[in-house]
Amino acid sequence: MEDGIRVGQLLVATPQLDDPNFRRSVVLVVEHDVDGGTLGVVLNRPTEVPVDRVLPPWAELVTGPSVVFQGGPVALDNALALARLPGEGEPLGWRALDGGSEVARVGLVDLDAPPGLLAPELLQLRVFAGYSGWAAGQLRAEIEEGAWYVVPAEAGDVFAGDPKRLWREVLRRQGGDLAFVSTFPDDPTLN
Repeated sequence: MEDGIRVGQLLVATPQLDDPNFRRSVVLVVEHDVDGGTLGVVLNRPTEVPVDRVLPPWAELVTGPSVVFQGGPVALDNALALARLPGEGEPLGWRALDGGSEVARVGLVDLDAPPGLLAPELLQLRVFAGYSGWAAGQLRAEIEEGAWYVVPAEAGDVFAGDPKRLWREVLRRQGGDLAFVSTFPDDPTLN
Protein backbone atom coordinates (compact mmCIF):
# COMPACT_ATOMS: atom_id res chain seq x y z
CA MET A 1 0.00 0.00 0.00
CA GLU A 2 1.40 3.41 -1.06
CA ASP A 3 1.35 6.18 1.55
CA GLY A 4 3.08 8.96 -0.42
CA ILE A 5 6.20 9.04 1.75
CA ARG A 6 9.48 8.25 0.01
CA VAL A 7 13.16 8.12 0.83
CA GLY A 8 14.84 11.36 -0.18
CA GLN A 9 11.86 13.59 0.62
CA LEU A 10 11.88 16.32 3.24
CA LEU A 11 9.50 16.57 6.15
CA VAL A 12 9.18 20.24 7.01
CA ALA A 13 7.56 21.03 10.36
CA THR A 14 4.44 23.15 10.08
CA PRO A 15 4.18 26.18 12.38
CA GLN A 16 1.61 24.21 14.43
CA LEU A 17 4.18 21.54 15.37
CA ASP A 18 5.39 22.73 18.76
CA ASP A 19 7.25 19.60 19.92
CA PRO A 20 10.68 21.06 20.85
CA ASN A 21 12.41 18.12 19.14
CA PHE A 22 10.90 19.10 15.80
CA ARG A 23 9.86 22.76 16.02
CA ARG A 24 10.84 24.38 12.67
CA SER A 25 12.81 21.30 11.71
CA VAL A 26 13.63 19.94 8.27
CA VAL A 27 13.96 16.15 8.26
CA LEU A 28 15.40 14.07 5.42
CA VAL A 29 13.70 10.68 5.08
CA VAL A 30 16.52 8.10 4.85
CA GLU A 31 14.51 4.88 5.24
CA HIS A 32 10.82 4.17 4.79
CA ASP A 33 8.75 1.02 4.78
CA VAL A 34 4.95 1.30 4.95
CA ASP A 35 4.86 -1.78 7.22
CA GLY A 36 8.08 -1.12 9.14
CA GLY A 37 8.17 2.61 9.78
CA THR A 38 10.30 5.60 8.87
CA LEU A 39 13.74 6.86 9.81
CA GLY A 40 15.03 10.36 9.13
CA VAL A 41 17.57 12.92 10.27
CA VAL A 42 16.95 16.53 11.24
CA LEU A 43 19.11 18.63 8.93
CA ASN A 44 18.97 21.97 10.72
CA ARG A 45 20.03 21.28 14.32
CA PRO A 46 23.79 21.88 14.62
CA THR A 47 25.20 21.28 18.08
CA GLU A 48 28.23 22.90 19.70
CA VAL A 49 30.14 19.59 19.62
CA PRO A 50 32.99 19.55 17.10
CA VAL A 51 33.22 16.37 15.01
CA ASP A 52 36.88 15.95 15.98
CA ARG A 53 35.79 15.44 19.60
CA VAL A 54 33.62 12.40 18.81
CA LEU A 55 34.91 11.07 15.48
CA PRO A 56 38.45 12.40 14.99
CA PRO A 57 39.24 10.30 11.89
CA TRP A 58 36.31 11.85 10.01
CA ALA A 59 36.71 15.46 11.19
CA GLU A 60 38.82 16.74 8.29
CA LEU A 61 36.30 15.37 5.75
CA VAL A 62 33.22 17.11 7.20
CA THR A 63 31.47 19.88 5.30
CA GLY A 64 31.16 23.03 7.40
CA PRO A 65 30.02 23.76 9.93
CA SER A 66 32.24 20.97 11.24
CA VAL A 67 30.06 20.14 14.22
CA VAL A 68 27.84 17.18 14.97
CA PHE A 69 24.17 17.77 14.13
CA GLN A 70 21.36 16.42 16.29
CA GLY A 71 19.58 14.08 13.90
CA GLY A 72 16.64 13.56 16.20
CA PRO A 73 15.63 12.53 19.68
CA VAL A 74 16.28 8.77 19.26
CA ALA A 75 19.63 7.12 20.13
CA LEU A 76 21.58 10.33 20.73
CA ASP A 77 24.65 8.31 21.71
CA ASN A 78 24.88 6.82 18.20
CA ALA A 79 26.27 8.62 15.16
CA LEU A 80 25.40 8.32 11.51
CA ALA A 81 26.71 10.25 8.56
CA LEU A 82 25.47 11.29 5.17
CA ALA A 83 27.78 11.92 2.25
CA ARG A 84 27.41 13.06 -1.33
CA LEU A 85 29.57 11.47 -3.98
CA PRO A 86 30.01 12.10 -7.70
CA GLY A 87 29.60 9.52 -10.45
CA GLU A 88 27.57 6.36 -10.43
CA GLY A 89 29.52 3.79 -8.43
CA GLU A 90 28.86 2.67 -4.88
CA PRO A 91 32.22 2.54 -3.06
CA LEU A 92 32.80 0.45 0.05
CA GLY A 93 31.55 2.21 3.16
CA TRP A 94 28.73 4.12 1.41
CA ARG A 95 25.14 3.16 0.55
CA ALA A 96 22.93 5.35 -1.64
CA LEU A 97 19.60 6.43 -0.16
CA ASP A 98 17.72 5.32 -3.29
CA GLY A 99 15.78 8.55 -3.23
CA GLY A 100 14.76 10.79 -6.08
CA SER A 101 17.20 12.17 -8.62
CA GLU A 102 17.99 15.30 -6.56
CA VAL A 103 19.46 13.21 -3.75
CA ALA A 104 20.47 10.17 -5.78
CA ARG A 105 24.15 10.62 -4.90
CA VAL A 106 23.53 11.16 -1.18
CA GLY A 107 23.98 8.10 0.99
CA LEU A 108 24.71 6.69 4.41
CA VAL A 109 28.33 6.29 5.46
CA ASP A 110 29.68 3.35 7.44
CA LEU A 111 31.53 5.23 10.19
CA ASP A 112 33.33 2.02 11.18
CA ALA A 113 35.03 1.93 7.76
CA PRO A 114 38.41 3.64 7.38
CA PRO A 115 37.83 7.25 6.23
CA GLY A 116 40.52 6.78 3.59
CA LEU A 117 38.17 4.49 1.64
CA LEU A 118 35.77 7.33 0.94
CA ALA A 119 38.00 10.41 1.21
CA PRO A 120 38.95 10.54 -2.50
CA GLU A 121 35.27 10.22 -3.52
CA LEU A 122 33.61 12.63 -1.07
CA LEU A 123 32.04 15.86 -2.21
CA GLN A 124 30.32 16.56 1.12
CA LEU A 125 29.93 14.85 4.50
CA ARG A 126 27.85 15.59 7.59
CA VAL A 127 27.69 13.72 10.92
CA PHE A 128 24.50 13.35 13.00
CA ALA A 129 23.97 12.19 16.59
CA GLY A 130 20.74 10.27 16.82
CA TYR A 131 17.86 10.06 14.40
CA SER A 132 14.14 10.60 14.09
CA GLY A 133 11.91 7.55 13.95
CA TRP A 134 8.25 6.74 13.42
CA ALA A 135 6.45 3.40 13.76
CA ALA A 136 4.43 2.07 10.84
CA GLY A 137 1.58 4.50 10.11
CA GLN A 138 2.69 7.04 12.73
CA LEU A 139 4.25 9.53 10.31
CA ARG A 140 1.29 9.30 7.91
CA ALA A 141 -1.02 10.13 10.85
CA GLU A 142 1.13 13.13 11.82
CA ILE A 143 1.04 14.40 8.22
CA GLU A 144 -2.74 14.04 8.12
CA GLU A 145 -2.97 15.95 11.44
CA GLY A 146 -1.08 18.85 9.84
CA ALA A 147 2.27 18.47 11.60
CA TRP A 148 4.42 18.08 8.46
CA TYR A 149 4.69 19.31 4.90
CA VAL A 150 6.21 16.69 2.57
CA VAL A 151 8.34 18.31 -0.14
CA PRO A 152 11.14 17.29 -2.53
CA ALA A 153 14.70 17.48 -1.26
CA GLU A 154 17.71 18.94 -2.99
CA ALA A 155 21.21 17.60 -2.33
CA GLY A 156 22.26 21.03 -1.05
CA ASP A 157 19.66 20.81 1.74
CA VAL A 158 21.57 18.01 3.45
CA PHE A 159 24.76 20.07 3.56
CA ALA A 160 23.36 23.59 3.95
CA GLY A 161 26.06 26.09 4.87
CA ASP A 162 23.61 28.00 7.09
CA PRO A 163 21.35 25.29 8.56
CA LYS A 164 19.49 27.77 10.78
CA ARG A 165 17.92 29.29 7.62
CA LEU A 166 16.99 25.95 6.04
CA TRP A 167 13.36 25.83 7.26
CA ARG A 168 12.55 29.19 5.66
CA GLU A 169 14.56 28.50 2.49
CA VAL A 170 12.93 25.13 1.80
CA LEU A 171 9.43 26.55 2.30
CA ARG A 172 10.16 29.68 0.24
CA ARG A 173 11.28 27.70 -2.82
CA GLN A 174 8.02 25.72 -2.84
CA GLY A 175 6.10 28.81 -3.94
CA GLY A 176 2.41 29.51 -3.29
CA ASP A 177 1.04 29.00 0.22
CA LEU A 178 4.22 27.33 1.50
CA ALA A 179 6.31 30.33 0.48
CA PHE A 180 3.90 32.44 2.51
CA VAL A 181 4.30 30.08 5.51
CA SER A 182 8.06 30.74 5.39
CA THR A 183 7.31 34.24 6.70
CA PHE A 184 5.44 32.92 9.75
CA PRO A 185 6.98 34.60 12.83
CA ASP A 186 8.83 32.56 15.44
CA ASP A 187 6.43 33.83 18.08
CA PRO A 188 3.09 34.88 16.56
CA THR A 189 1.93 36.37 19.87
CA LEU A 190 4.44 39.20 19.35
CA ASN A 191 2.63 40.42 16.21
